[in-house]
Amino acid sequence: MDRTKFLQTLFAFSAMSTLSSFKNFTDMLPRQSKLMPVLFTSHGSPMDIPLTKEEKPFWNTLFELGLQLQNKYEIKAALIVSAHWCTKGTFVNISPEQEQIYDYYGFPKEYYQVKYQANGAPAIAREVKKIVPSVKETPEWGLDHGAWPMLMHLFPQANVPVFQMSIDYHAKPEYHYELGKQLKSLREKGVLIIGSGSLIHNLQLAGQKFRTGDMTPFGWEDDYDQWLKKQLDERNIKNMINYESSHSLGKLASPTPDHYVPVLYSLGLIDQKDELKHFYEGSVNLPAFSERSFIMENHA
Repeated sequence: MDRTKFLQTLFAFSAMSTLSSFKNFTDMLPRQSKLMPVLFTSHGSPMDIPLTKEEKPFWNTLFELGLQLQNKYEIKAALIVSAHWCTKGTFVNISPEQEQIYDYYGFPKEYYQVKYQANGAPAIAREVKKIVPSVKETPEWGLDHGAWPMLMHLFPQANVPVFQMSIDYHAKPEYHYELGKQLKSLREKGVLIIGSGSLIHNLQLAGQKFRTGDMTPFGWEDDYDQWLKKQLDERNIKNMINYESSHSLGKLASPTPDHYVPVLYSLGLIDQKDELKHFYEGSVNLPAFSERSFIMENHA
């Protein structure tokens, strides 16, 4: 697949209409007795890909969480909002087969030999357009680095159908939050929605250290991470949406929207009865990077 040509095509589309004009549609999936949880998770660094779950605690945490989710819920499919699929406008992948995309560069050969082959969920993916008509359908994507490294530990048997929805790179934060709200009905139909990114992600700053062999954090990451945790725990959604101005470190921590805004989709899906639990919150151990991850689960 020529992704360069595909991305050029995507950027040729005109701006989408506002979310306030969208109409809700009733989909054909049967309602379930349990409301599906919502996740926001890190997908790790490319350097972590060859590590086993015994070698990397975060991978093991995802593995244990996946077991719990499959034991407790009937998961029809997983919808991933990945930091690594950025477009103009919003697209949903309807391919029955999910190409594994190695969208990282300059690593040893073994990094490109890791395989994760999951099926898509075309019928369920099409429900996204029924709910939000301005979303465009496309078969021209797959599972990128924002999805498969995390999924290979969450669902190692690849027995959960998965599909991605893209991030409109040029949209305002409110757009992403409101679009998440529009998709709430999927939680009633067995769809596990996962925002995959990183609440702290400044690749340029991190690269400055990596090039000198220095892997230590700058020092401000833990302070900002704890502030983010407080906003999540207290459901200060406005501060999370206005992340560039609500904290002095916001723009430094997330100079580009791609890795941050997946959390806004997850927050848009909140139900009032949801309990938010940080399933991974280890100390920041890489410069300008965070693995903080949480689940929102309804115990009513």
